[in-house]
Amino acid sequence: MVLAWYFNPSDEDKRLPHKKEPNVPVSIEDLERKTGVRCLKVDPEGYQGNETYRTLRKERLYKYEDSIDVTDRKPEFDEILKTFYIEHLHADDEVRYTVGGSGYFDVRDEDDAWIRIHIESGDLITLPAGIYHRFALDTKNHSIKLVRLFTEVPVWTPFPRPADNHPARLAYINSRKLKDTDA
Repeated sequence: MVLAWYFNPSDEDKRLPHKKEPNVPVSIEDLERKTGVRCLKVDPEGYQGNETYRTLRKERLYKYEDSIDVTDRKPEFDEILKTFYIEHLHADDEVRYTVGGSGYFDVRDEDDAWIRIHIESGDLITLPAGIYHRFALDTKNHSIKLVRLFTEVPVWTPFPRPADNHPARLAYINSRKLKDTDA
């Protein structure tokens, strides 16, 4: 089950949970309401035949799929993790399905505070285009395997913060304002 909480910033190891004292949990419903991040649980065993997974791909028009295996057995492991931890956004939704290992996605809420989301095998997370975020492994693992879904030919271009004038960021901010007026 995906767990989320407000991140306690410090210089400690980024692989630690960084929970505030006392912890300030964020429910999956509040996570979606505050950030637009969506989370699903999909059994990783034979996931491609899973009805939830297939329905998501069809409804969201995800035509392309690949996988990434971030492991300490690769020589570029440390550099990859440094790149993933730089705060950035993407022009498209970032859809990641964890089929092995675990880690953290950190996302910014409407007040620019970090929310830490712990993902593990079976968790599928969708970060909306334009949301500032970053990724770190947790202390349980030295690897994570993620399936990535795309609507078009796979492109993974990070735009480091500040990218406040990027069209995806402007659209994200506008969509969040519309959500606030609907409430």
